[in-house]
Amino acid sequence: MLYRHLNTSLAAFVSHSTGLRRLCFLFVVLGAFSLTISAQAVRSAPVARLVSEPGRELSHTRARRVLAIETTTSTAGAVGSPSIKGATTIELRAFDRTNEERAKDGLPPLVWDSELCRMARIHSENMGRLGFFAHETPEGMRLKERARSMGILRFRVIAENIAYNKGYADPGAFAVERWMISAGHRANILYIGFQASAIGSYVSKDGSVYLTQVFINR
Repeated sequence: MLYRHLNTSLAAFVSHSTGLRRLCFLFVVLGAFSLTISAQAVRSAPVARLVSEPGRELSHTRARRVLAIETTTSTAGAVGSPSIKGATTIELRAFDRTNEERAKDGLPPLVWDSELCRMARIHSENMGRLGFFAHETPEGMRLKERARSMGILRFRVIAENIAYNKGYADPGAFAVERWMISAGHRANILYIGFQASAIGSYVSKDGSVYLTQVFINR
């Protein structure tokens, strides 16, 4: 009787152990499968950065380094002063969206300024080529100094928004969207005193988009 009971218990234990081994194996397989799915789901996330330079004097903004895209000297100085018909799709989208936001606030539209476009394109290209992201260049030139170096000598107020993004289908519109939820950028866009503006963009080889938006009251 005792022998039969031991045999029955042993058989049950073996059966139970086999079930446990099968269950453990199943968990291992499922775990590995889950890890594989998780790894496959990882994608490069879009990135974006913003900085504003209001017309009034604020604390000094130092240049912040970003990954250098190219190390050659900028050739942006050769860029002309394009009319709005010569604006790129990115520039035109950002400009139109800016005026749409002003219209929502009951403000008159900004007029496209060719000189500002040239200045903005040069700054965007310099940021992309030289690997910095700020209103101040690595040489120490700030907004007003850059304007005067471009021959823009007379103005009452001048201000600037900059943006960097990568991985967005509509980088111009996206930049304005992000500017509008940032107090400093929004203030520049909705300042009633500005009469003219322009956007200058630069797209690096890796798809990074640099945008510079300049406002002026002459």
